[in-house]
Amino acid sequence: MSDGAKFRVDCHVKVLDDRVVERARRAGLDAIVYAPHFTRLPEIRRRAAEYSSDDLVVVPAREVFTGSWKNRKHVLALGLEEPVPDFISLEAAMDEFERQDATVLAPHPEFANVSLTEADIHEYADAIDAVEIFNPKHLPSHNRRARKLTDTLSLPPFTSSYAHLPSSVGISYTAFESQFETDAELIDALADGVARRVVYKNGLERVRTTATELVHLGYENTWKKADRLFLSGIEPTHPRHIAYDGRFDDVAVY
Repeated sequence: MSDGAKFRVDCHVKVLDDRVVERARRAGLDAIVYAPHFTRLPEIRRRAAEYSSDDLVVVPAREVFTGSWKNRKHVLALGLEEPVPDFISLEAAMDEFERQDATVLAPHPEFANVSLTEADIHEYADAIDAVEIFNPKHLPSHNRRARKLTDTLSLPPFTSSYAHLPSSVGISYTAFESQFETDAELIDALADGVARRVVYKNGLERVRTTATELVHLGYENTWKKADRLFLSGIEPTHPRHIAYDGRFDDVAVY
C-alpha cells in the first residue's frame, strides 16, 4: 500500500467468511470490525475468533438498532462485555454502553431513517468516540455533511466499507500511523482519539460498490425485512428475547 499507514482497519463490515478474509488481505487491511445485523454478541465473538489470524484481526462489535423500525438510530459499539439488544431507546443504549465502558462510534450519520441525527450527536458528543465521515453507501452530499458535523464538534473521524457484500470490503478504511497487536489495542485507540486518516477509493470501483450496496439495502428493507417481521419470529437481539432475561423490558420500544 502507498498510504504510509502502519495499521489499516475497515471499521464496519456485516459479512464474514473466507471470501471476506481474502478480500481484506488483498486490500492490505490489518483488521476488520465485524458487526452483523440481528446477531447476538456471543455468536459474533465466536465467528470473529474463528476468522482472526496473525495476518488479520477480526474485532467483534454490535451495531445496535435503537428506536423503532420506523425511526432506527444505529450506534456501533466495540468492547462490550455483555450483550445489548436492539430496539431499546437511544438513551437506554447509551447508558448501557457507558456502564460497560464501550467504545462508541456513530456510523453513517444523518443517513435515511437509520442514523443518529445532528441533534443526537450534539447531545451525546461526550459519549461518542468517533463519527463516520465517509461511507460508500452515501452520496457525496451525505459525506460532506458528515465531515462538517465532525469538524464542528471536534470529534475524531473514521470510515468503513459498511460491507453487506464481500466484494465491498476494503473499498474504504481508516489508516493509523500506530501499530496494534490486538483488538483491545485498536478499540482503545479509537476511544482515545489516536491520529488516523480516512482513505477511500474513487472512480469506477467506488461507483460500482455504491450501486450494488444500495441495491442490497433495498432488498434488506423490503423482502428481508418482511421475512424478519412476519415469518421468522422474534429476532435473537429483540429486547424481550428470553436470552436477556427481562433486563431490558422497561426500555423496549416495541
